Amino acid sequence: MVELREEVDQLKEAVTSHATVDQAIGMVVALGRVSPDQGWAVLREVSQHTNVKLRTVAEMILVWGRQGDLPPDIRAALEDTLDKYGPTQIPDSPPAP
Repeated sequence: MVELREEVDQLKEAVTSHATVDQAIGMVVALGRVSPDQGWAVLREVSQHTNVKLRTVAEMILVWGRQGDLPPDIRAALEDTLDKYGPTQIPDSPPAP
């Protein structure tokens, strides 16, 4: 019974973590004008370059979206990584009038 409870707790934590990462990817996609795959790559690279767990980077980005606070090292890594991926073009955009 104890093992099952621990497994359920781990699964609950995994679901919560996944939702947090997905929301952060959405923010990166919207703000950085990159594709969802690039948003995932940006989070992964920021995590690797700052030696901060990806889930923690995602949480920081969500707090930044709500409060405007982002640690300087995370902000610098995020900006550098977004510059690397650059904004993507919107496919089939209508011609200018």
